[in-house]
Amino acid sequence: MPEAGAGAAGTAARLEDWRQRIDRVLEAALARHPAAEQRLGAAMRHAVLLGGKRMRPLLAYAAGTAFGADEAALDAPAAAIELVHAYSLVHDDLPAMDDDALRRGQPTVHVAFDEATAILAGDALQSLAFAVLADAACDDAARVAMLRELAVAAGAGGMCGGQAIDLAATGSGGSAGLEALERLHALKTGALIRAAVRIGAIAAGAGADDRRSLDAYADALGLAFQVRDDLLDVEGESATLGKTAGKDAAQDKATFPALIGIEASRARLHALSAAMDAALAPLGTRTAELAALGELAIKRSH
Repeated sequence: MPEAGAGAAGTAARLEDWRQRIDRVLEAALARHPAAEQRLGAAMRHAVLLGGKRMRPLLAYAAGTAFGADEAALDAPAAAIELVHAYSLVHDDLPAMDDDALRRGQPTVHVAFDEATAILAGDALQSLAFAVLADAACDDAARVAMLRELAVAAGAGGMCGGQAIDLAATGSGGSAGLEALERLHALKTGALIRAAVRIGAIAAGAGADDRRSLDAYADALGLAFQVRDDLLDVEGESATLGKTAGKDAAQDKATFPALIGIEASRARLHALSAAMDAALAPLGTRTAELAALGELAIKRSH
């Protein structure tokens, strides 16, 4: 496997190795914890194994290996973070939430199966995430710290809280304040991204100063990811995005383009890119993969 910091080609190869690795780990986790009912198991596999950017597990691998963790020690944390993300997408797509029919270029779970099965699949994926993380190859203190990190990030003060704020703001369009919008996305999107980085750092035993730098990077990345998402909803096409384009405007959602305009949103992305670079600078070349993932969040087309 290429060494960290071995140049752009080596970094890209390492990220691709991790993408393939996490797919194998996720498939193995689903096989190791089979659903009691066949249709539920099929819905869970549909939600998890049909592709995706795998940004969150890649962040866990990148943060952990930057500070000396073995990839095998990062498999469970990386899988757990992706399983929570997958569950959140299943529930986010439900008619009671965003009511979307397309995800990763495929019918959403409630469309491919039914609404009740989708709810159960999301519940089961969330439970599976913690079962997988409880078996992580690390000492008890690190395991408990990772479990706590993921639980808090996914809960009412993190991702679920952000989704509730998002639902309450739907219909406000450009009337929401910038501070409120940034808080919404720091919870809905940013909390799990920050948890992915933190879990990798916990697994590696990174020090307090390094963790603060990683937090600053993750906070900027989480917001940049959402700004780019908002721009893609305006500028992208469903076939490229793998989900329905134009949904934000149709639902009059609070977004960065609606609030500050497209050009200002692009300028915000540029500033967040600089913030990520500044946060990683003290950590040196060992964070090449983290830097590459930040660039991917800024420049992605889906």
